[in-house]
Amino acid sequence: MSVEGKNMTITTNLKQLYETDDSLWLEETIKLLKQKQLNQLDIENLIEELISLGKRDLAKAKSLLRQIMIHILLLQYWQIEYERNYRHWLGEIKTFRYDLNNHLTTNLMNKLQDDLENIYQSAIDFVQVKTDLTIFPEKCPYTLAELLDDDYLP
Repeated sequence: MSVEGKNMTITTNLKQLYETDDSLWLEETIKLLKQKQLNQLDIENLIEELISLGKRDLAKAKSLLRQIMIHILLLQYWQIEYERNYRHWLGEIKTFRYDLNNHLTTNLMNKLQDDLENIYQSAIDFVQVKTDLTIFPEKCPYTLAELLDDDYLP
């Protein structure tokens, strides 16, 4: 069998493997990448996985930022529950900041900055349902830098 035919067989086997065992497909793809055997890669599924990975990372970053906003809003505005819950909210803010700061890349930070208002609106929606309060600023009163800063509290 020619080298080209052999490569075609490996790629076909990888495509079949993707359908049956994506974990093994990933291991084999990594091996091929490390060995620089790029002509044997299952390019279509590799592209699909990379796109999916990017979407997952962005969704995780948005979710963590939304959680930071939610707990800052609860801390800042829900006075009836403040005394009973403020330590919990502070702990949640600290945890979500830690997780987000460890997850962030420059690209993700830029995307969060671009979507800051939408993330804020979804945080407001949640807090309004939870608290029945309607006293929140219309536009996000926090900068991304403040939301990520361990020492910032309004």
